[in-house]
Amino acid sequence: MKLKFNMLNAKKDPTWTLFLDRDGVINQRNFEGYITRVEDFIFLPKVIEGLKLLAPQFSKIIVVTNQQGIGKGIMTEGDLDEIHNFMIKALAVEGVYIDKVYFASNLRGEEPDRRKPNAAMALEAKSDFPDINFEHSVMVGDTASDLKFGMNLGMKTALIQSEEKVDIIPDFSVKNLKELANEIIR
Repeated sequence: MKLKFNMLNAKKDPTWTLFLDRDGVINQRNFEGYITRVEDFIFLPKVIEGLKLLAPQFSKIIVVTNQQGIGKGIMTEGDLDEIHNFMIKALAVEGVYIDKVYFASNLRGEEPDRRKPNAAMALEAKSDFPDINFEHSVMVGDTASDLKFGMNLGMKTALIQSEEKVDIIPDFSVKNLKELANEIIR
């Protein structure tokens, strides 16, 4: 990726932003429900190691996550804030800094629909950080909606392979964030 994306050295490139889905990319997904408590939030293997390698390559790291458990009344925004604060602090201890987490709490199909693949969370991030250039961004996800989100905005895309079948061809298909970092850095 270094050459493909004109990242010619290991320093932060102020033109590149890393967008990450949460469940299935950073932490283990709960296929039967939702992550509703900090105790249920478990980092996936090689996430911290991978993010330590990726962080120097990007000026910003943004998390974009669909969380309709709030819309269903299974959890509150306060519950989600606790989970995200835990995640942010745990990563900061390791030297990885998340610039901001954006979430869509609405139910699927509800208007206004902030859920990926719709662009609302990315547009909000661009409003907060005007220097974000979607053509100089990478979206990492484990579902088709994550990849469509990135593609709809002109981002490069990376698929973290999971149990979910994805029929979209991403720019990268890897097993975990460390493998993605190795692809980008080499």
